[in-house]
Amino acid sequence: MKKILTLVFICHAVSAAKHSIKFLFTGISGTTNFPEFASVATINEEEVAHCDSINRRVETTQPCARIVLDSNQRLSDIVSNECLSHPEYFKIQMEVFKRSLNQTEGSHVLQGISGCEWDDKSGEIKTFEKWGYEGEDFISLDQQTMTWITSKAEAVAIKHLWDEDTTRLELIKDYYMIKCPKLLQEYNNCAGTVNHRTERPSVSLLQKTPSSPVSCHATGFYPEKADLFWRKDGEEIHEGVEKGEILPNNDGTFQMSSELNVSLVQHEDWRTYDCVFQLYGVKEDIITTLNKAKIRTNTVSPSEFPVGPVVGGVAAVVLLLVLTGVFYCCWRKRNDFQPVRGDLEKEDSSSG
Repeated sequence: MKKILTLVFICHAVSAAKHSIKFLFTGISGTTNFPEFASVATINEEEVAHCDSINRRVETTQPCARIVLDSNQRLSDIVSNECLSHPEYFKIQMEVFKRSLNQTEGSHVLQGISGCEWDDKSGEIKTFEKWGYEGEDFISLDQQTMTWITSKAEAVAIKHLWDEDTTRLELIKDYYMIKCPKLLQEYNNCAGTVNHRTERPSVSLLQKTPSSPVSCHATGFYPEKADLFWRKDGEEIHEGVEKGEILPNNDGTFQMSSELNVSLVQHEDWRTYDCVFQLYGVKEDIITTLNKAKIRTNTVSPSEFPVGPVVGGVAAVVLLLVLTGVFYCCWRKRNDFQPVRGDLEKEDSSSG
């Protein structure tokens, strides 16, 4: 078996004793508008990387992930290769499930969640790997016995098939029991260094048309804790202002915008308005006075107005949330999943 997708080279600083890495995989068969395969890697429930069969490359959403990959070409090659090869592995498993359930046509959804949890105080390591089919729990790995267990009678054949694949079980055990906690230690150290940095943004005044609101756009800042607002005569204002959300950039920094309805502003009062950017941990604010001469519009260059990166980024996040959201909801709502390994094996052995 191919080892689990190596999106593990990620990091996130946490103060709690327990740290976890999770990988969520979604495979879809048949004709759909979604990718055939998508995966998301998380640290402590926060997304840090994703990959899908359309883009066929790993996209990191945390700066430490990009730093580690850029500094080690071998790791970068491994991650890229796994992103390319894992969709094929998922296709194979999809066929195994379909044969087990006597399915030949239609669209079907196969999902998996795997990872490890490490307690840095007690040293305890917990691993998990669960598979769901059509939105229901189907089969999971028992960490103590390193055998597969299931509550579904139709999954017994898959259980025996996977139990016989000892090579795969050894890879899982080695990866999650030995390598996973070591990686978490390394990347927590990485995050401890990286997350103390601050990066100030570039701030621009943007306007689509002369009658449009003026957008104060800040991009390239880090960390995420920041504020952007308009003020008049030194006092923050809210009337005629629409503040946007903080959005991630591809390089691990962030961007945000705040719009001012200039149709409410008298021409002679323009210079009494300014846009203020405040970054957590930095004393000096970035202040930009409302000035027509400094406003950049679409007439300058369409590429200078950052609509594309924002729309593209939001679309990618929405798509991944659609693919993984059903999976999360399914697993969290089905807390009554009770493996009945013994009864099923007895029934299976008696029938054989």
